[in-house]
Amino acid sequence: MPLIKLETNVKADSAGKERLALELSRACAQCTGKPEIYVASMIEDDWTIAFAGAVKKSAFVEVRGIGGLSPAVNKKLSAAVCEILDRELGIAHEHVYLNFIDVAASDWGWKSSTFGG
Repeated sequence: MPLIKLETNVKADSAGKERLALELSRACAQCTGKPEIYVASMIEDDWTIAFAGAVKKSAFVEVRGIGGLSPAVNKKLSAAVCEILDRELGIAHEHVYLNFIDVAASDWGWKSSTFGG
């Protein structure tokens, strides 16, 4: 049920996007302790993003989940994501914003229903 969504102004080829989506999915599962079978990852590249008053390689990452997020988990996931983005896309850690959102189980739909009763 975690979703990790990357929006970046770096353009990646198809294979690069697939590799990145899988890396982010694994990192999200490992850091949150959720089974990867429930993790979704999305890559939206080639956006126009100004960061700190200039257009430079940068990213916004949103992580949503039902439980599993906490200050300690968020810090660990932030470090893991920044490392992946630096290695794979050349985005400096200081040009990445991350947002962590805990969602109520009743507000997350799946398989024609929701996770919460």
